[in-house]
Amino acid sequence: MTLFLRTWLCLVAGFIFLPIFVSMLFSFNEARFPTLPLTGFTTGWYEAIFSDPDFWRSAKNSLIVSTTTAVIATFLGFCTAYTDYRYSFRGKSLFLAIILLPPTIPLIIIALAMLAWFSRVGMSGQVVSIIAAHTVLTAPFAMAIIRLRLSQIDESLEAAAWNLGASEWRAMREVILPFCKPAILSSLFLTAAVSFDEFTVSWFVSGLNKTLPVHVLEIVQGTIDPQVNAIGTLVFGVSITLVVISQALIFFRLQKAST
Repeated sequence: MTLFLRTWLCLVAGFIFLPIFVSMLFSFNEARFPTLPLTGFTTGWYEAIFSDPDFWRSAKNSLIVSTTTAVIATFLGFCTAYTDYRYSFRGKSLFLAIILLPPTIPLIIIALAMLAWFSRVGMSGQVVSIIAAHTVLTAPFAMAIIRLRLSQIDESLEAAAWNLGASEWRAMREVILPFCKPAILSSLFLTAAVSFDEFTVSWFVSGLNKTLPVHVLEIVQGTIDPQVNAIGTLVFGVSITLVVISQALIFFRLQKAST
């Protein structure tokens, strides 16, 4: 059974990562069209995108959006997780269901709703619109990560701090936040990765303020351009680095807690 599961895991991983590896390989191919065997090695496609002003504008927008989204989503996720952890109130189940709802809704539906709403309030096509939309998408992930961490805390620690004279804010600062620090950092990296990669909602609400995924779509429309492979490789490198850091923080914290 173990051999079967390992084989199945390898097949799934191959199915997911093989196309990415092939795209990375073709980003160094001298030929314009993706053919095997490779006609030659070149870094020209990377040089082309690095000299393209549109690429840098899109990269700047993606960096601003993902960073800002990560901070706001993590803050909201922490507040929601702490509310769920500390307080009991009428309608709490409904409150949590609404908070966790966005990831269950098809992205195209969220994108159309966001487009209609931003157009109505005069915010269509702005960077802040992308940040707001991405925050809605990523805050539930932050909440889930931080709430998982809070479920491991000894509930008497915060009460002990109060009994020793600490105010609620000081107990939060010196007990809750240090305990949640690994989850908060993990949430920052994970939500940044999700925002950096997100395409569907960005395409609908970005207008002229394109992010990198939207820029890639414009390149591939009606033509075959190896620059897409180069951009995809860079985006994948950034995203996988953020995800790995996020998971490493959780893993090492769990390892430390078990010892």
